[in-house]
Amino acid sequence: MRVGYVLKRYPRYSETFVVNEILAHEAAGLEIEIFALRPPAETHFQNIISQVRAPVYYIRKPIQGRVSDSLNSLAPTAASYFWAELQEASKKIPDFWTKLAVAQGEKASTVYQAAWLAREVRLKRITHLHAHFGTVATSVARLASHFAGIPYTFTAHAKDIFHESVEAEDMKRKLSDAATVITVSDYNLEYLQQTYGTAAAHVQRIYNGLDLTQFSYKSPLHRPPQIISVGRLIEKKGVPILIDACAILASRGCNFSCKIIGSGSLEPSLREQIQQLGLQSIVEIIGSRPQNEVFEQVQKAAVFAAPYVIGRDGNRDGLPTVLLESMALGTPCVSTDVTGIPEVVRDEETGLMVAQHDPKALADGLEGLLTDSTLRVRLATQARQLIESEFDIHRNTASVRSLFRTANRAELKAL
Repeated sequence: MRVGYVLKRYPRYSETFVVNEILAHEAAGLEIEIFALRPPAETHFQNIISQVRAPVYYIRKPIQGRVSDSLNSLAPTAASYFWAELQEASKKIPDFWTKLAVAQGEKASTVYQAAWLAREVRLKRITHLHAHFGTVATSVARLASHFAGIPYTFTAHAKDIFHESVEAEDMKRKLSDAATVITVSDYNLEYLQQTYGTAAAHVQRIYNGLDLTQFSYKSPLHRPPQIISVGRLIEKKGVPILIDACAILASRGCNFSCKIIGSGSLEPSLREQIQQLGLQSIVEIIGSRPQNEVFEQVQKAAVFAAPYVIGRDGNRDGLPTVLLESMALGTPCVSTDVTGIPEVVRDEETGLMVAQHDPKALADGLEGLLTDSTLRVRLATQARQLIESEFDIHRNTASVRSLFRTANRAELKAL
């Protein structure tokens, strides 16, 4: 097989799970090429990106600006390039003009990128397309697979499932047309099947995973009373609740400190909240950090705080990789019952579970782990065992490759 990974942007600081997956495939000998619809928008990236061998191609427009989302409003120059791309695709793809009918209702930019990708699929002899997130990357992969006559699959995560912007008919079409769909939790699987019925009948749950050779477990028995939290500073991460919980702990006279690693749109308001609560000497936002430094900071802390919430727009986390990483490293977690999180943070077994939007409950959980070293060790030991049994990336990506092979065999049989 030769697999084309289709991503909205590559690389992205927060999407280490995509990089981990690609590296595991490459370690198993799978040939991969990466197609990104847009260039990176960030200035800092995780160091593991340098280990990826797959070439990266950006589906750039040959003109300044964007191809309009409406064919009727294309500027003359943009329309010329759009038409030229379709002409080029038709030279490599049999029956392209007939196949183009399936693009009805799609944005012009999606059709343009799909035609470009389909031609590259033919030229590079790619046999399968896989996209992450059921948004624009999957829209492009779906059309390109139809044009080029190869199967496509995609992985559905969280925002692409639950956000208020998700169009039900569009998602149903993507689910129906994909050879197989992967999602990252049993919660997601049940939601998709209940919401989309037979269109989601072939969705399968395969957990994201970790390369456990990169995560040395360290007992949390002797850790300083430090809380760590890692993630983008946006609503669904629940960081304001963590800061309120820290204020409660401080009022109780609890001896602790809290480090928050990450950046995002809420940073100014979070810093103001810290100042208003008089927590400047206790709570520190230290910005984004390279992955190896994040791991060091996590393994120094007594507890990892993950007070995730469902955003007002429906946005929420699926199964955050940083939780898996913390558990693998031996840092016990306190989190909430958002989507698939209870599948990994099992209350009183592999971590502590508290209610969303409840700073007092969060403070109680954090205090329990800060002060009870026996509890820390018990939860951390059982958490590591769960990660080893369910979240080994080499075993889990082998299941993904099996789905790719099945899809390709079915395509060949149909031909």
